[in-house]
Amino acid sequence: MAILRTLAAAGAAALMLSACSGASSSGDGRSAYEREGDRAIGNPDAPVTMVEYASVACGGCAAWHASAKPTVDEYIESGDVRYVFREMITGQPNLAIAGFMLASCAPEDRYFDVIDLLFEQQRALFTAMQQGRAQAQFQTIARTAGFSDEEFRACMQSEDNLQAVRDASERASEEGIASTPTFFLNGDLLEAGSSPDADGPVYTVNGQPLVDDQGPIPATFEGETFERIILYYKARAEGSASGGDGGAE
Repeated sequence: MAILRTLAAAGAAALMLSACSGASSSGDGRSAYEREGDRAIGNPDAPVTMVEYASVACGGCAAWHASAKPTVDEYIESGDVRYVFREMITGQPNLAIAGFMLASCAPEDRYFDVIDLLFEQQRALFTAMQQGRAQAQFQTIARTAGFSDEEFRACMQSEDNLQAVRDASERASEEGIASTPTFFLNGDLLEAGSSPDADGPVYTVNGQPLVDDQGPIPATFEGETFERIILYYKARAEGSASGGDGGAE
């Protein structure tokens, strides 16, 4: 646990800053909604850009990745969605920091594979932490991801790597992100709100419910929900491109 104890101490300040709870591309391989250094996959000219602020130690983030991300992946593969992942330290800080450090040490084209693996193994990591063997569980995950034990140790001991993770989380806090997961669709912040036409919480933008031909879109982490959101924003983007309104109802 020596590595993780060091990471926990280094990340304590970052934890205090947070709590768990399509436009054309810029011409440099990024969508118009990205910034330099973002981790992203998918067509940069996709009509929909989804930005997620998340933590690999956030239970809600893991739930979204299990329930909705497979559907989002289908739209990434079809070229309709550009997906951007921004790191934030929420949940158990030592697990979040170690997880992000491990992912950043992977080859560029394997970053999202490691993130997916960490979400899949989140419950096992929580259990291992309670039993005092979190470092061993991380090492097992690292081996699965293709790291040698020497590469794993070097990754976890990198001060530059640690600082990069802390900087990303602090930037998210400075940008006003208060919890994870937080989503932006084509620059719009997705929030949970209410609608007189729905029995439960619905997704809203600027206080207005997102409404498609099925009615207000419920605030859930289901794949069907995010498919509706993606199609809503795709239609809006295509409507804007053709001179239509495409605005929120």
